Amino acid sequence: MAVTFRSTRLVRAYFRPRDGFTIIELLVVIGIIGILVSLLLPAVQSAREAARRTSCVNNMRQIGIAMHNHHAAFDHLPSAAVAKEYRSVPATPWTFYRWSALAQLSPYLENTAAHEALDLTKPLYSVTFSVTPENIRGSRILVPTFLCPSDRAERVHSTFGPTNYAVCTGSGDGGGTPIRTDGVFHVNSQTRISEISDGSSNTIAMSESLLGVTSSKDNNVDTSYRFTFAAPLTQAACDSSPVWNFSDARGFAWVNGEYRTTLYNHHLPPNAAAADCISAKLTGGPSTVYTPFGWKTARSRHPSGVNTLRADGSCQLVTDTVDLNVWRALSTRFGGEVLDGV
Repeated sequence: MAVTFRSTRLVRAYFRPRDGFTIIELLVVIGIIGILVSLLLPAVQSAREAARRTSCVNNMRQIGIAMHNHHAAFDHLPSAAVAKEYRSVPATPWTFYRWSALAQLSPYLENTAAHEALDLTKPLYSVTFSVTPENIRGSRILVPTFLCPSDRAERVHSTFGPTNYAVCTGSGDGGGTPIRTDGVFHVNSQTRISEISDGSSNTIAMSESLLGVTSSKDNNVDTSYRFTFAAPLTQAACDSSPVWNFSDARGFAWVNGEYRTTLYNHHLPPNAAAADCISAKLTGGPSTVYTPFGWKTARSRHPSGVNTLRADGSCQLVTDTVDLNVWRALSTRFGGEVLDGV
């Protein structure tokens, strides 16, 4: 019995609760927590980005529905931009009307305040390069539907509301001209769905564009663009230009139908490593002067690619690794290319 008693005391002493953790045990616990956090954090970030991308797609689908409602009302899609004579002030360049497809679609979206604050019968810009008085308030309205939640979603110009979405003018042929392009949209276009012979499901109508920066300190090809005085554009002029434009950042105005804002093309692949290039025609009479030219591609903060809106209203993600010939084929409305599962 004595032996048993002593053994029991030894067992109780061995299993007696201690007052705290040792340093080694604490480090082990911290290490395990660190491993769990490192495993869970990417999953949380991935889930958040998935939600943001879904919200971005929903924005584009709303715009797509608005496009088709516009088509039902006028028997054609909106134009990429408006250019016409302003008879009240004949010296006003025709391109200063410049109302974007988004501005033309505003009656068919949930931004009636913006639509009611704009007067599209007047040019966006006056002959003095300032916004026409009737359109100052409306041009500044920030429309959430035009902003991708994966990007900054903030103003990049004090006078205008920004946008992450741009309509496609085509392949970029013609030195980045916005006039009579091979895409669904161009200046004063009135494209009917029936005229998209490549098929509305095989033709991209819109994609994404990152908001730009206003400081050279943050300069990179995703948020900045080169400027050249060559119009039409040439690759040599774009590659050699030392000028970067920061006064009017990418996507600075959803009301403005030009390449810096609501137009893009497929001259470069999505999220290209090469810089976008912008120019303007500085000669000619009122009907052609200040026509904006550009090679601006689709760019986004989504991993691996950009969201696109097809002319039939559907949305697909196109990866950064897409073949450039396929990417350009998707941009044309009558190229006759055969595309399967893209």
